[in-house]
Amino acid sequence: QDEYAEMLSQAKEQFKQGTPLFGKDGAFHRVLEDFLNSALECEMDSHLYNSKTSTKSNRRNGKMSKEVQTEYGPVEIDTPRDREGSFTPEIIKKRQTILAEGLSDKIISLYATGQSMSDISKFLEENYGTKISKETISNITDKVWPEIKTWRTRSLEEVYPIVWMDAIHYKAHDDTGATTSRAIYNVIGVDKEGHKDLLGMYVSHSEGANFWLSVLTDLQNRGVKDILIACVDGLTGFPDAIQSVFPKTDVQLCIVHQIRNSVKYVASKNQKEFLKDLKMVYAAQTKEKAEIELDNLEKKWGKQYPIVIKSWRDKWDNLSHYFDYTEPIRRIMYTTNIVEGYHRQIRKVTKTKGVFPTDEALFKLVYLAYRNIKKKWTQPLRNWGQTAQQFAIKFGDRFQLL
Repeated sequence: QDEYAEMLSQAKEQFKQGTPLFGKDGAFHRVLEDFLNSALECEMDSHLYNSKTSTKSNRRNGKMSKEVQTEYGPVEIDTPRDREGSFTPEIIKKRQTILAEGLSDKIISLYATGQSMSDISKFLEENYGTKISKETISNITDKVWPEIKTWRTRSLEEVYPIVWMDAIHYKAHDDTGATTSRAIYNVIGVDKEGHKDLLGMYVSHSEGANFWLSVLTDLQNRGVKDILIACVDGLTGFPDAIQSVFPKTDVQLCIVHQIRNSVKYVASKNQKEFLKDLKMVYAAQTKEKAEIELDNLEKKWGKQYPIVIKSWRDKWDNLSHYFDYTEPIRRIMYTTNIVEGYHRQIRKVTKTKGVFPTDEALFKLVYLAYRNIKKKWTQPLRNWGQTAQQFAIKFGDRFQLL
């Protein structure tokens, strides 16, 4: 009673002062510690009682002390032992040093925002009175791997109206410890309700059409039967890779990527005028008008910039697909802005990371960042109702498969 009264008095005083009741010096810290130790004693009593039917020689054999980290700070635990060594506690398991999912969730949440292991350790020590090593933090964040494995193999919709595909690049250490480039291939799709999601994320040494082929095959193996429109950058061989797996797909090359690549070859003094003329091509209302303007562009600039004009000519079939669609669909298919916007959000989290220690560390952090980003993907694309009607008219039975 005296101990309880002392704790209650301390709690009242700390409450008035705004001092946390839990934590290293909190009044309730001792209550939590006492509760856990009492629970362990009860578990041992139950174990010894139940073992009487099989043996009468088993009995208590001292205690093993250890510090356990909790959401409310570290506590000292005295785990009772039995002579036979058959006691297996449940409330705090053997070799367990972290208690409560709340603390683990906090660590994973901090890691998902791009915080370093050192920053997380410092935060926990300052706010919870809990000192946790970098290795332990890494082990806690590894708890997401079962979730990641389930996510990577989950079934997908049979048909997606629009899919955007692009890669984001990082540096990571390989097996020998050398720094090497890594490409994360991302596939974002829109479902029948107009909601977007990341269909897949894949890590490779570099971006290339051959690897994209394996990505597309994985999508097919997970249930995708058709993609109506695929929006991609100008990577050589990309359209062929897509249509080898999904032969009916309209592949639209990103106009913005094409414009950027074109400007690289135009002298700075001519860029403003060239871009004004180029806009007459991609902003035309019809494909026929766009082709007339492309002819005009070649007449004016063809001798100065033959490489640029040739690029537009060679890729015209895949650059001009959006002219076959109505305005609602055009707005969301002529550029890969949606996946690039996603990449910008990912970079906000990964920008402090120079070189990742492993591919797994890279994938883990990017996945956790995606998990946070997805929380905001609750609304369908703007004006999706009107857009869906246009898809139904354009694709008929293929869209109805949705």
